[in-house]
Amino acid sequence: MPELSLAIAQHVTEFDAHTLRPGTLHAARRALLDGIGVMLAASGLSPECAPFIDYAVASGPGTASIVGRGARTGAAMAAFANGAMAHALDFEDAFDAAPTHPNAALLPAVLAIAQTGPRVSGRELLAAIAIGCDLTCRLGLSLRREMEAGGWYPPPILGAFGAVAAASRMRRLSSRQTLDAFSLVLCQATMPGEIKYSRDTVIRAVREAFPAQAAVQSSALAAAGVRGFDAPFEGRAGFFRLYADGQFDPAAVLDGIGESFYIEQLSFKRWPACRGTHAYIEAAQLLRARHGIVPEAVVSITAIGGDVQRMLVEPAERKRAPATAIDAKFSIPFTIAAALADDEVTLDSFDPAALADPRKLALAARVGFEQHPGWGRAQAASGGLVIELSNGERLEHQVDIAAGHFSRPLDDAALTAKFRDCARRAHQPASAERIDAFAAAIWDIDARQDSAAVFEDC
Repeated sequence: MPELSLAIAQHVTEFDAHTLRPGTLHAARRALLDGIGVMLAASGLSPECAPFIDYAVASGPGTASIVGRGARTGAAMAAFANGAMAHALDFEDAFDAAPTHPNAALLPAVLAIAQTGPRVSGRELLAAIAIGCDLTCRLGLSLRREMEAGGWYPPPILGAFGAVAAASRMRRLSSRQTLDAFSLVLCQATMPGEIKYSRDTVIRAVREAFPAQAAVQSSALAAAGVRGFDAPFEGRAGFFRLYADGQFDPAAVLDGIGESFYIEQLSFKRWPACRGTHAYIEAAQLLRARHGIVPEAVVSITAIGGDVQRMLVEPAERKRAPATAIDAKFSIPFTIAAALADDEVTLDSFDPAALADPRKLALAARVGFEQHPGWGRAQAASGGLVIELSNGERLEHQVDIAAGHFSRPLDDAALTAKFRDCARRAHQPASAERIDAFAAAIWDIDARQDSAAVFEDC
């Protein structure tokens, strides 16, 4: 079997969870808490998810939870519904160094298998999260041609492989079976760049439903003996050939694998919008607080950024007046407007009333864009802002790396507060006491012999 795919599969199956460092375990707990909280909020706030939830429920009863809905179904369908909710609010973690949301498909898959598969301890569940998240990040970092050049949309595609790695680990597959699971998910992992271009589509919100379901199905079929490929990653028509024209660095995948985990370098979101908008939200809030800006005094706003940020300002007409919540969250003009008009940018900043708010629309209409020479993928969480006021003042601020990055992290208390706020917005909200108990159980999950018990009431 070719070296790269086999090495990845062996790492997934053979890594000893007892060797995980405390920092890696803690990072996995943070990712789990944050991801479950975001799904809970989406269960009550995201109408885009309703068809996915209804479809899952109609598939029949089971033992896997649909988060926040008080319903249970089979593993693949629960992952499908929860995957739709995992990114619907664009509030989940991100990996700034590569185009990934490494846990958005992974956590729904892990949750479904924890509740339906063999008993898995809390520590093993955290290990599966850490291993799968790390693989997604490493795949993203290894690319030497951007997937967008081939017309693809990277996050759900990359995330499918981390999700199936975690699922295979949870099912205790052999290395050969894990190769098979990677092969089977390769047969399903896709997302066209066209996801970005239609004004009324909400697929960008619910996109993680597909890789989450694929990960559960692929690991189950591999466990049942379906044989896949020997080289799903580096093969002549494998992942890297299909999605990056064969241009990748295997060292970025394998160097230090099992010794360091990129889950320790995630960004956790303070604001429920695309990570690429966060530097602009932060800059706008700072200038507003420092100079007492009122929206009516703003003459013009210039957002300064690179190619990554350009995607969030064009086409200008659509980004200045987004038709859907998910498009507003992928809009630098609208998020700047929310940062200047609202006391804080929250989940309420993107509800239907907010999208029609004339003050925000007027501010967004004044936002232009200026290309920063030399800014590329490495500056995905950077941004500069220039605001000109009616009194002639010109205010400027640049954020080199937005809040929430692991170098400027949300601390555990802030992350728990975010979880509480999200959980109280669930379709079936719980009492404050139950929410706190749920959070405490997640923080303590590695002490549990049966991780599924933590999720009984989710």
